[in-house]
Amino acid sequence: MAHSSSSVAGLSIGQYLIRRLQDYGLQDIFGIPGDYILSFYSMLEKSPINMVGCTREDCAGFAADAYARVHGMGAVCVTYCVGGLSICNSIAGAYAEKSPVVVLTGSPGLRERINNPLLHHMVREFSTQKDVFEKLCVAGAELVDPVTAFREIDRVLDAAARFKRPVYIELPRDMVNVVPHISHTFQEPTTTSDPQALEEASAEAARLIAAAERPMIIAGVELHRFALQDELTTLAEATGIPVAATMLGKSVIRETHPLYVGLYEGAMGREEVTKFVEDSDLILLLGTFMTDINLGIFTANLDPSKCVYATSEQLRVRHHHYHGVTLPDFMRALAAQKPHPPKRAIPPGLAMKQQPVGEVTDEQLTIRRMVPMINELLDDDVIVVADIGDSLFSATELVTRGRSEFISPAYYTSMGFAVPATLGVQTAKPKARVLSIIGDGAFQMTGMELSTIVRHGYDPVIIVLDNHGYGTERWLHAGDWEYNEIHPWKYSKLPDVLGGGTGYEVRTEKEFHKALHSAWNDREGMSVIHVHLSDQDASETLNRLASRMGRNI
Repeated sequence: MAHSSSSVAGLSIGQYLIRRLQDYGLQDIFGIPGDYILSFYSMLEKSPINMVGCTREDCAGFAADAYARVHGMGAVCVTYCVGGLSICNSIAGAYAEKSPVVVLTGSPGLRERINNPLLHHMVREFSTQKDVFEKLCVAGAELVDPVTAFREIDRVLDAAARFKRPVYIELPRDMVNVVPHISHTFQEPTTTSDPQALEEASAEAARLIAAAERPMIIAGVELHRFALQDELTTLAEATGIPVAATMLGKSVIRETHPLYVGLYEGAMGREEVTKFVEDSDLILLLGTFMTDINLGIFTANLDPSKCVYATSEQLRVRHHHYHGVTLPDFMRALAAQKPHPPKRAIPPGLAMKQQPVGEVTDEQLTIRRMVPMINELLDDDVIVVADIGDSLFSATELVTRGRSEFISPAYYTSMGFAVPATLGVQTAKPKARVLSIIGDGAFQMTGMELSTIVRHGYDPVIIVLDNHGYGTERWLHAGDWEYNEIHPWKYSKLPDVLGGGTGYEVRTEKEFHKALHSAWNDREGMSVIHVHLSDQDASETLNRLASRMGRNI
């Protein structure tokens, strides 16, 4: 929740925007300067907000997305069109996965547009960029009127906080220093539930829980976004209901909790977890997106008549729809009802446990052997960042603890997320131990953002899984296709090229084990571990995914 600004008398539009960003807790903004936004950049540099310059605009967008996921809200600042249109993919991912990123962009001044209809960077019309972002953001504003500018800033930032999705603010360069001669008082917006609807919805859900013999909770990503992890644990412990998480919701409850049973991914997931979940006679879907990845390529077998579906956008108890009830209020009210269903036995070994590493040999390293070696080092404060493909699928087999976090583009699945996301996470939590897992194909898209990581002296451990190309595509579409091959890089040499950190190149179990422990104990700079894998190696999750998706490709 934003804190109310102090007096705004005499503030320019740019200064007020900075003040309001600070009210929402923003301490850092990612981006690349350009002539249409330079005046605002200069204003930002003089402010308490830290500007994080990136190597590419799309990387700045990914970094802001990851920052928002761990900090509560993020922001990216770029110039007109060449900058703004470059972050479309990053912001699309933030929208799809409900991450509140504020897009700040400059544009040509209002006066110069009159006599110069073909200003540089423009595409077709001056409004083209704004029109594009209308499809990618939940709210937006072009600050062209001093009378309404402050009010528009308030409205747009409130939408980001309320809906946990990106918003767009366009600032013409001749409006940055304009001081509106108006009185303006910021009013903290409030979101309250309809008391009667809340009471009826929680009471109906509580009755269903009390009558159920095999109830189940499936926890999703919105519990991360709305900081409802504690409410989930309280509800589960108050009722004794077992909890599964979706892939996007991974780490929403500590995975060593006795009520946690594992990830639910339909037929894409582990058979024993899928069977346990789908054998339930009542399922509470809390903050869960009904996406193809979350539902195992729509192999989930969930009967709506046995479901309570609660998100920030809708609440459905079986076939009854309730309006005007917020997700946090519903979860708290349901816990307060204290329904007590019969205790459901959880089969031993259902949730994935940390497997012993066993003997470390000189055999070629495989993903199956890599996971337990990483698992033995994880503790309560580790943040795991995973790119897509087997980077993601292998990382889902890691056991998160305490309030550790798991960051990935598990629904939108855009390659190249992990390295800039690592920058975003480290900026938000500089002292955290961050582990990033990324494939070689994804790394070659955005990996040079390591330069910014070195510049700021961060110390993540970056594991590059090198299977000589686009490994997931090989499994999804059989055949020896040349388009899946990429040029090999010497990833372990990048710290030398970039002037900071340590590189490791490994092929065997022993080499990886030694490199991982060395990197884990090194907090002086980043570590890049180049892992050579067979192009035929794959996690069990990828094998299951390929068997489902391959039929449609």
